[in-house]
Amino acid sequence: MTAQTPRWIRNFVDGHFIDPDDGGKSFDAIDPATGLAHARVHEADAPLVDRAVTAARKALGPWSATAVRERTEVLRRAADLIEARFDEFVAAEVADTGKPVALARDLDVARAVANFRTFADIVAAAGQESFLTDLPGGRHALNYAVRKPLGVVAVIVPWNLPLLLLTWKVAPALACGNTVVVKPSEETPGTAALLAEVLAEAGLPAGAYNVVHGFGGGSAGEYVTTHPGIDGVTFTGSTATGAHVMRTVAPRVRPVSFELGGKNAALVFPDADLEETLDGLTRSVFANTGQVCLCTERVYVHRSVFADVADGLVERARSLRLGSPLDPATTTGPLISQAHRQKVRGYLDLAGELGAKVLTGGGTPALGTELDGGSWIEPTLWTGLTNADRPVREEIFGPVAALIPFDTEDEAVALANDTDYGLAASVWTRDLRRGHRVAQAMNVGMSWVNTWFLRDLRSPFGGVGLSGLGREGGASSLHFYTEPTNVCVQL
Repeated sequence: MTAQTPRWIRNFVDGHFIDPDDGGKSFDAIDPATGLAHARVHEADAPLVDRAVTAARKALGPWSATAVRERTEVLRRAADLIEARFDEFVAAEVADTGKPVALARDLDVARAVANFRTFADIVAAAGQESFLTDLPGGRHALNYAVRKPLGVVAVIVPWNLPLLLLTWKVAPALACGNTVVVKPSEETPGTAALLAEVLAEAGLPAGAYNVVHGFGGGSAGEYVTTHPGIDGVTFTGSTATGAHVMRTVAPRVRPVSFELGGKNAALVFPDADLEETLDGLTRSVFANTGQVCLCTERVYVHRSVFADVADGLVERARSLRLGSPLDPATTTGPLISQAHRQKVRGYLDLAGELGAKVLTGGGTPALGTELDGGSWIEPTLWTGLTNADRPVREEIFGPVAALIPFDTEDEAVALANDTDYGLAASVWTRDLRRGHRVAQAMNVGMSWVNTWFLRDLRSPFGGVGLSGLGREGGASSLHFYTEPTNVCVQL
């Protein structure tokens, strides 16, 4: 790419890509692995966002009136087309995020396909609840619920898993008869625009899927969430941004679904299978360079096996390979941006000031060539901190974790639940009774036993406390993306 002939990532409104005006604002899409721009992004202004919402409103009636069978067929065709253009989606995701190509293939793009197919199946098989009510004199009444689309839904997705989370929301929203206005992260605009091509080819009517690029305050994010034509907001991102969005939509009393931050705990008991546990913790701490809301940042280990777990996890952390995302041998990519690296480094510095002992990592790697301009940081483990310290209490969102010993099950549960967040937890033990007991005692939306990030897309997904509001997945998605009208008929 040259400065004279940039590749443009454009807004998509009412079935068409919008060519940037000569004087329109734009910004660079940065490759986090190199720090270099790989595209120019057209920023949507308030009038363009209004056009997108208006187009979604116009398309809502015809699309919601379309038979469920026809809507789900569009989703299945979209899944087929993503598979047909699989490598394009992988390339777009890698360029935006810097994540290893293997991760983009196996997680991000594969899950996008699964999201469309799964929600097509769920919506196609969904029924309506009904009740037969006994009345005096042997009479009866029939109550049944009719679920109607929520309306025009604002879909706001983050930069860590942009395509996965986009399709996680768009698939059920469209299947339920809604239309959407998507605001992807300014860091990762590519796959949202590419999905517009796929959905149009799959037969989705113009206006049912719109994409507006930009930032938060004073840009597309604010224009979307404050628009009176938006009927609901689904958002995944930071807790602070989620709280701001909630305040924005509160005057209009719009429904929201928020999946926010996490400060997730893992509990390792003395009877846990050591190799299985170390493999699981390596994934849960370092997957996607720690930039997954479900990642583990607090590892509580029984004192009797603390040294073995610490040594084994350090060995695995040091075996991770940082490098070009296009190299199949690369396991770990960069952080999303220089600004985010500065935030993570701030926590590493703070941990040192508080007396943390760094077991491995803690610095910025020298990778050579053009990668030295990227947002790299070493996988890091430390000990010596407690739940009272900020690096153990606040979400860092990087490849870092604190290892803390415990002596009893009750102490482990209390330590894990000593947080303002409540997204996920993992429990490592061979004792099945303990696994059930401790997993249920976690104040979180999701608990795993002897695994991590194993998902059934029919199950509810979300958190409590500062980790969010509401649930999506399976029937929970259908409940958010529809509004019920109860009909009562006296028979």
